[in-house]
Amino acid sequence: MATDKKAQAKAEQAKGKTKKVAGNAVGNESLKAEGQTEESRGDLRAAKEKAKDAIKPK
Repeated sequence: MATDKKAQAKAEQAKGKTKKVAGNAVGNESLKAEGQTEESRGDLRAAKEKAKDAIKPK
């Protein structure tokens, strides 16, 4: 299950980055902000999964 969540985090980061770049390219501040939010959400999800892996017993 952790692998699914890591993949979800990467997908969210990529989707957010794409929206942010597209919004910046066309001058759409709303799309740019939405992309930044999604990218940040993906970053947080990835950090959470990394922390869970760090404390998980081996």
